[in-house]
Amino acid sequence: MTGVTDSQPTPTAEFFGTLLLSALLRRTAVDGAGQGLGKLIDIIVRLREDDYPAVTGLVAEIGGRELFIPATEILAWDHQRLELASARLDLRQFERRPGEVLLRGDVLGHRLVDIEQPGMVTAHDVQISRTEDGWVVTAVDIHPRGVLRRRIGHTWRDWSGFEALIGHDGSLPSRTRMGGLRRLKPAQLADLIEEASDREQRELLSRVHANPDLEADVFEELDEDEASDLLEARTDAQIADVLGRMRTDDAADALLDLPQERRQVVLELLPDIQRQKITILLGYQEATAGGLMSVDSLLVPSTSTAADVIRAVSQATQMQSEAIVVAFCHDELRRLVGAVSLVTLLQSDPLLTMDALAEPNPVHVHPDADLTEITLAMADYNLLVLPVLDHDDHLIGVLTIDDVLEAAIAPEWRRRRG
Repeated sequence: MTGVTDSQPTPTAEFFGTLLLSALLRRTAVDGAGQGLGKLIDIIVRLREDDYPAVTGLVAEIGGRELFIPATEILAWDHQRLELASARLDLRQFERRPGEVLLRGDVLGHRLVDIEQPGMVTAHDVQISRTEDGWVVTAVDIHPRGVLRRRIGHTWRDWSGFEALIGHDGSLPSRTRMGGLRRLKPAQLADLIEEASDREQRELLSRVHANPDLEADVFEELDEDEASDLLEARTDAQIADVLGRMRTDDAADALLDLPQERRQVVLELLPDIQRQKITILLGYQEATAGGLMSVDSLLVPSTSTAADVIRAVSQATQMQSEAIVVAFCHDELRRLVGAVSLVTLLQSDPLLTMDALAEPNPVHVHPDADLTEITLAMADYNLLVLPVLDHDDHLIGVLTIDDVLEAAIAPEWRRRRG
């Protein structure tokens, strides 16, 4: 190949020649005697989890019918000719089977997920290479066609850097594993879903759905309107399944975005603990400390030792991790009297009590505090977690820096890319 401007394929096997899909299509297939059989119109491959897709067959147009030709029948193959071992072909009309991918029908001119540089790109050509075991797909050209391409050349990237979105419903059950998508973070997957077409969204969501905890993380990262539209298309039980795994504050926001007639039904389907937490949050205005806070927090008696609190942190597996980077302590009337960072606890004598370690009278806000008051308090005192107290100084929730930043950033800035 010439004009390569990006990274070359990094094969895991030795190759003995390469071909381009664009040069192969419409080639005439001939038998061993040189008798023309028909035109090549597509190449069939089967995806493999940790290897290049293997060519399993061809689709040829013969006598006005689309017929399947097994890859084992290929005797010789290059950009000028396609020679088959036999002229005896299965004359049944070609029908794709689950798991089969058509390079022209599913990949060429279609969008792929770029795993290395997360985003959606279009496949403008496909390279296949011969190995000892047969032909495999090794690279994709993602450079647009046109004048610029003629001047710059191809942009070949290794196939392993992409995830194909096939869009064939009949094959979907065999393609629900994450594949290369497992290398992406929830926020990156959310960006892809927001950028995707309806068909692409359906496939991305089906892949993510295979990992319920990841699915909940992705929905937390989606734009509120997008998340609302996607949830509305699901049954009440399916919505509750997602919300039940989401962080409580995000789940409360998602519940409020549902049509009013569905909210109570979904709420009643949630696990008891999640339902109770969400019900508390629904009592506050959305743009206030009460509406933004998490009800997860670590509150212990002031007589607790550092070892006691560290043990409590290790057992708090159901709490939002960001909310327990600070431990709070209370007096005999359960009033908040101190705060200690997790780092301080780990670095202190395990037998010291919270009384001795805690910063007294922690900076706090009340549930009706607005975003300006919240952000100024966190910025002025360099806080990762800000406690929210009722008017009797009882801890009712905490504000974490990530939630406050998300609320403070304008929506149009949240999906900016470099």
